[in-house]
Amino acid sequence: MGTRSVESAYRGALKAFQNPMLALLHQTHAPFVVTVLAMVFTTARPRVAVAEAHAEINDVLEQLRAAGYGDEDSQPLPAGNARDLCRQWVAAGWLVRQVSDDDVEVYRLSAYGVGALEVAGRVGGARTRVSESRVRTLLEAIERLAQDADPDVMARIARLHQEIQQRQKELARLEQGGGVDTVEDELLLEAAENVLHLARELPADFARVAESIKAIQRDVVADLRHDLRPTGEVLREYLVSGQRVLDATPEGRAFAGALRLIGDPVQIDDLWSQLRTVLRHRFADLLPVGQRQELTEISRRIEQGVTEVLTAQRQASHVITTQVRTHDPMRDRQVDELLRDVMSGLHAWVPRSRRGEAVEPLRRLPVVEVGHLRQRMSDVRPPQPPAPLTEWDGEQDMPSADTRAWGGARYAELRAHLAAFAADAERVDVAEAFRAAAADIQRPIDLLGLLEIAQDAGMTETDEVVVVETVRPDRTRRRFALGGVTVSGPAGAVGSDDDE
Repeated sequence: MGTRSVESAYRGALKAFQNPMLALLHQTHAPFVVTVLAMVFTTARPRVAVAEAHAEINDVLEQLRAAGYGDEDSQPLPAGNARDLCRQWVAAGWLVRQVSDDDVEVYRLSAYGVGALEVAGRVGGARTRVSESRVRTLLEAIERLAQDADPDVMARIARLHQEIQQRQKELARLEQGGGVDTVEDELLLEAAENVLHLARELPADFARVAESIKAIQRDVVADLRHDLRPTGEVLREYLVSGQRVLDATPEGRAFAGALRLIGDPVQIDDLWSQLRTVLRHRFADLLPVGQRQELTEISRRIEQGVTEVLTAQRQASHVITTQVRTHDPMRDRQVDELLRDVMSGLHAWVPRSRRGEAVEPLRRLPVVEVGHLRQRMSDVRPPQPPAPLTEWDGEQDMPSADTRAWGGARYAELRAHLAAFAADAERVDVAEAFRAAAADIQRPIDLLGLLEIAQDAGMTETDEVVVVETVRPDRTRRRFALGGVTVSGPAGAVGSDDDE
């Protein structure tokens, strides 16, 4: 064996034992930590309020110490109270402390903590055996892998024909009165153990995906706060990263693929129905109570895992979006400088302080001493009143003909034209009336004015679409398409000239 291969293997082992999961299982108080985490965090309660977790862990410590554990001749128990222990476990990466949606601080197991409980439960529980169910699962997985990797169309068609023939043969046998082949209880127990073995790995996988999403969130926010690149480039890159955070890690891409299978509510309902069928079988009575409970909670574990990952994705997108909207490099630098000053002050004060020493709180912020602040009193009223308005006698400053041509609709001329066009007709087509008008009242605004007159007269809309050509004062033309409109007579169309 070469020296390099030995060194490489040893470096790999050193790196593996730096994993928080193995560190948990390798420490002196590992039995206590595994026991407490398994009792406090269950499938039905994956998150526990901080105060409740401290109370429960203190109660466990008192019970174990009352039973004689922690003495010199027995398994040692950790020193300190529940608050100190939880702080250590958070720092070690076994617990995660966060704020829930209802603004309550909670603990939850990290991916390393879930993995450690899984390993401890698998080693301390039933011994893993090489069973027919496990070998069949492996063979089916290899067969599916080969089928998915083989691009040969003819080979795929041949396999499908073979499967169809087998299914049709089995169906014909059952329809002719054949019975269902029974499976021995021992084989069913082996299959159930294999299912439980696969299901125990899911919570740790889901937790790893959620934590990888949170790691991306922290990296994105840190890069935004450092402001090392132009703001536009940072916004474009990290907004896309926040929206597609599941695609940025191998765990996220694997979860996205699994979500297509287990994220369907119908699929979850089918899974729950199948588990009920399994639990109703007589072989289920041979399973230990704990394994029957695990079978019952498989669908709930899957739902909780999917919800945890999706919640982490939603929170990451929200945090990144909020950071982008409120990003202020100057303010962030000021906050960082203030925090550094506070930490420097604490480092300078702690060595000189004594345990239990009272700290005088800051009652109010210091006031800046200003010798003289110049003030200026000014009157809000203007120094001179505005010039009085001149009286208009109706003849001065009359608008020109060109200005009036670009003005509003000429209601009086339009009413007179509509009345003349209608004559004695029972119904009048507004579009035809507009086409027959003089050029000076065929402007676009006059078309609107004519429709307004028709509206006041009680117009009737038809299903026909008509096209009307208008003429602007500069002799340019514009075509409009509108629904057909008719009025019932000139009396309704021609009203008073009060709109003038």
